[in-house]
Amino acid sequence: MRHRRNADTSGTDWHVQSLRNPFVALSFSVATSEKYVNMADINFPAVEGRSAAPASDHAGPELESVWDIIELLFFAYRDFVADPDDVLAKFNFGRAHHRVLHFVNRNPGMKVAELLDILKITKQSLGRVLKQLIDQGYIVQKEGANDRRQRLLFVTPKGEALALRLASLQSGRIARALAELGPNAHDTACRFLTAMIDVDNRDGVLRFIARAGRARRPRS
Repeated sequence: MRHRRNADTSGTDWHVQSLRNPFVALSFSVATSEKYVNMADINFPAVEGRSAAPASDHAGPELESVWDIIELLFFAYRDFVADPDDVLAKFNFGRAHHRVLHFVNRNPGMKVAELLDILKITKQSLGRVLKQLIDQGYIVQKEGANDRRQRLLFVTPKGEALALRLASLQSGRIARALAELGPNAHDTACRFLTAMIDVDNRDGVLRFIARAGRARRPRS
């Protein structure tokens, strides 16, 4: 297997979280560099009110039948993030910066509170990454028009260019994979990934994605 630079690092004061989505969580690791903070690639305390999955001393038939899917998700995610990782490393950025850039680019004018809710991290953790992106000219923060306490986030032209460069790498990999699967592959993949999301969050996630698509659609 080809080894890539590990772009996962964290601040020394971060907490450990249990994330359950294997598509995201299985490849998480913590490295030692302090050049940037990858808050979305380490664990945080479980969300309050969310019950833990029942533990079992013995792997049942359900688990035995999906080991291959668990491991395929791990390797798929590893390679999915590896392409942008190589680009991010040149800027001393990590996956946390990538996620912030992605969501702000897709949702111009989004509130800091919305970003916190998506990433499920602390204000302090997000603040560190945002400060780097703002200081280096990738994101700007503006006051809300009706509420000056609001902090609305926008990418700069420089930030948009980087976000699109990273997205093109990942969209290319997805397009190649879907092409191998033939007709209806896109819909099938979307249904599978939607089903992986907690039931009580699915509608909100789908609305959020649809809203982001409308926000980025060119106006006639």
